[in-house]
Amino acid sequence: MLAILIAGAFALLGTLLGTRLAIRLLVAKGYGQLIRDDGPTSHHIKRGTPTMGGIVIILSVLVAYFLAKLITGYAPSASALLLLFLFAGLGAIGFLDDYIKISKQRSLGLRSKAKMVGQVLVGLIFAVLAIGWEDENGRTPITHAISFTRDLPGTEMPTILLIIWVLVMIAGASNGVNLTDGLDGLATGASMMVFGAFVIINIWQSNQNCATSPGLKCYEVRDPLDLAVVASAITGACFGFLWWNASPAKIFMGDTGSLSLGGALAGMALMTRTELLLVVTGGLFVAITFSVILQVAYFKATGGKRIFRMAPLQHHFELLGWAEITIVVRFWIISGLCVATGLGIFYWDWVVGV
Repeated sequence: MLAILIAGAFALLGTLLGTRLAIRLLVAKGYGQLIRDDGPTSHHIKRGTPTMGGIVIILSVLVAYFLAKLITGYAPSASALLLLFLFAGLGAIGFLDDYIKISKQRSLGLRSKAKMVGQVLVGLIFAVLAIGWEDENGRTPITHAISFTRDLPGTEMPTILLIIWVLVMIAGASNGVNLTDGLDGLATGASMMVFGAFVIINIWQSNQNCATSPGLKCYEVRDPLDLAVVASAITGACFGFLWWNASPAKIFMGDTGSLSLGGALAGMALMTRTELLLVVTGGLFVAITFSVILQVAYFKATGGKRIFRMAPLQHHFELLGWAEITIVVRFWIISGLCVATGLGIFYWDWVVGV
């Protein structure tokens, strides 16, 4: 438990202090955000705001986690190391995307195929290792079953289908956070809430773990307490970064941050056996992603008509005249309700489940 507190505190301090330094360095180098011409015109005033702030989030999480391990004297677990690999690996892809945008002075970075290849490569390494890395009890970080609050009976998949499922989860979550990162503080605040929920879920699973407390309601989750340390570090990092990312944002996380956070969400859900529950706890990300899917599908089916004035969903409300800060706060409220509902379902399953 001490490691959870240490990781969260150090990560918060890391982004709170480190982001201020990053802003100065990025401004000095002219690494500012480029704004798409087809976006809301109100965003043009944000042109030149430093981006790639996700670097600070990633470094803070990594340093905070390993400091917590060093101080408490416990070795890192396989689950935590794999999750951090996924987190940092997708962040590296996002960094390349952001850097190309800045260096080439264009609103598009990596080509979609190159971006997808990078995501698949990182996800594939993560999936293969997570499926095959057994502990002394024969447990692996990821099982072959699809889960809701725990593995669902009769959903076991062969390895190849499981790898595809893992890749779909990673792509969906990372792109979901990426699409949400369109307004000051929106994705940071929502991510902070969801990872905070995972801290609670992981601690609960640790206290009711089959390895230490066998019983009908125990959880077959490997390394839940160490996953809580990672979740706490990411939550703390988002807290600190939000100080600078809240409206009016002094810095953006860029794809560096959004892809890494989204990937970590998917990895956390897979390892905690809460894959389908992520649809509830991460409901805001799901809604925003589906707004884009629906907009594109309807546009193609009707020959140019639109459901929303603009997608993703947050920009629709901007064009309706809502103030940016109003949209962000109301979407945070929605995200909070989704997280509370998800935690309620998780606890309800333990109360009534067998």
